[in-house]
Amino acid sequence: MTCPSPLRRRPAVTDVVDDLPREPLAWGREWALRLSDRIREDDGAAQFARFVLVGASSTAVYAVLFVALEPLAGYLPAHLFATVVSSILANEMHRRLTFRAEERVGFLSAQIEAGGVSFAGLVATSTALGWLNETAGSAPLALQIALVATVTAVIGLLRFLALRWIFRPATPTT
Repeated sequence: MTCPSPLRRRPAVTDVVDDLPREPLAWGREWALRLSDRIREDDGAAQFARFVLVGASSTAVYAVLFVALEPLAGYLPAHLFATVVSSILANEMHRRLTFRAEERVGFLSAQIEAGGVSFAGLVATSTALGWLNETAGSAPLALQIALVATVTAVIGLLRFLALRWIFRPATPTT
């Protein structure tokens, strides 16, 4: 049995560099193109990836609106306005991009059906926070954030499943 020798020759830097693509960041571009192609597919995993991207962008819209409006209008009006606008945007993006249902589901139907799912999520999150404050008194902020994140993740998954059902393709009749 032989032990690896500490004197064993390590690969030279030039050996490693020779294996890299000649064009800087070529591997990054290729990876991004493959990821972009994968996200454009129509299976559940690709839809879920688009769902997460839409959710992140509508959350960013909410944050920008809330931060801009809160000093002018106060917390509650800013929160309500930002929630309504970002929800309408998210519902429309889910209809068009996530589930590609623009031919099957109209704008108003999407807003009513998906808006109902959004409202149910808002009620669930608010209920969970109310329960936490009632049972734990003044719960630490970290616990409140963890609870909201957990409930939001569960509601997000349920929202994804509900929207897949709402925006599902019509089954052909025979």
